[in-house]
Amino acid sequence: MHGTGTTPTTPHSVIVVGSGPTGLLLAGDLATAGVPVTVLEKRPHRTSNLTRAFAVHARTLEQLDARGLADELEAIGHPLERLRLFGGLGVDLGTLRSRFRHLLVIPQYEVEKALERRAVEAGADFRYETEVTGLTQDATGVTVEAEDRDGRPQTLRAAYAVGADGLRSVVREAVGLPFPGRSVIRSIVLADVRLAPEHADLITADAIGGAFALVAPFGDGYHRVAAWHRDRNVPDDTPVDLDEIKRIARLALGDDFGMRDPRWLSRFHSDERQAPAYRVGRVFLAGDAAHVHSPAGGQGMNTGLQDAANLGWKLAQVIHGHAGPGLLDTYHSERHPVGRTVLRSSGGILRLAMARRPAALALRVATTAFAGLAGPVRRRALGQITGIGYRYPAPRGAHPLTGARVPDLRLADGTRLYEALRGLRFVLITPTPHGPAPGREGRLTTAHWRSPRRTALLVRPDGHVAWAADSATATDIERALTVHVGRADTPGS
Repeated sequence: MHGTGTTPTTPHSVIVVGSGPTGLLLAGDLATAGVPVTVLEKRPHRTSNLTRAFAVHARTLEQLDARGLADELEAIGHPLERLRLFGGLGVDLGTLRSRFRHLLVIPQYEVEKALERRAVEAGADFRYETEVTGLTQDATGVTVEAEDRDGRPQTLRAAYAVGADGLRSVVREAVGLPFPGRSVIRSIVLADVRLAPEHADLITADAIGGAFALVAPFGDGYHRVAAWHRDRNVPDDTPVDLDEIKRIARLALGDDFGMRDPRWLSRFHSDERQAPAYRVGRVFLAGDAAHVHSPAGGQGMNTGLQDAANLGWKLAQVIHGHAGPGLLDTYHSERHPVGRTVLRSSGGILRLAMARRPAALALRVATTAFAGLAGPVRRRALGQITGIGYRYPAPRGAHPLTGARVPDLRLADGTRLYEALRGLRFVLITPTPHGPAPGREGRLTTAHWRSPRRTALLVRPDGHVAWAADSATATDIERALTVHVGRADTPGS
């Protein structure tokens, strides 16, 4: 697991820089698909309880389900079916069209542990305490220069590289991409604390005057508290104490709920930034290296994990020769608009929560009232926050389902769609049994509808529709498989 030395990786491999959640999911996907992958991480290898992200939304849980990890995380996390937002607005997640009709409160490090275990078991090579110092690319691959903890240089060569190395991405800087945007809020304080026993399952958030606070349970006896006060604008390295957090909570929520025994305290600022491109030649950006935004809505880690789920199978298809390099362009065209929307929605929530001017306060009241009454508005907002509302662009003339996210389905043999997706496979669902797909083993699972539905559906490994037809012939299906899954392998190939 801890590789050393200067031997270049193979020209059919991928280098992932960064071992946060995004890099870990991507490394696990590539290794599962048989792509040699090396992960470079400048931090030492250790599990820490220091964490900022704590919310896993429905769409991310679906992606984790497709990797066999959702149920174990559900068992240790704390599901919340209803959220209370500012102004007393209640958001009911029980209406989501998903197997996961809730938000899962769980520390980021628990998600990372599960993703790392999966990647290691699949064969990913991890090189900790290895800092990237340079990156160049040419027509055939990417060369990454790095140093180990003793300053010894390493040179690695791969077909592609992915920067999942966060806000201050070395990879993004190496390819010359700007990161336009600005800091939107300073001196957010975070803590993991115990509450008085009568508040064991408390989840609440509100903003009053110049103060905002959020409280959510981890399920292990601790709660995450995030708090901000307009008049407390200090540098990130200013020490945090529990009294400061309790004081803001009392202003924003009317109570500090008996906060005690902090196991972690931190202060940070929030930026809104997005790279103009997620791909430069053979180099890709994902997660916080590609986009950062306000913590409102808890969408940061989720958006990064969904980036990785979109990119991994595409890299595998191209590296194995089952698709042309043009497939990789769809990573930017599909994920960049999502990142832009998350930037706007999370920023909008934050600005409404922090409203101070009379016009902004009036807008918050109106928005809260309207969202509480208008079903379509509420469903659209929920779809964006939870991730289940996104669909990808489809070619002109394509079936209306093309690009749509597919919710979990019961198939005729009793299995679920997201079980069938495991192993980074496409899933072909037909009205009647289509039979096995010789020459595409490992890339494709065939199934048929449990219902009398007549549509043929080809689902991508990330759970979106690649192709659909209402009255498909065997020839139509084979043509679609060739285009999207690739030609069937011949014996001995």
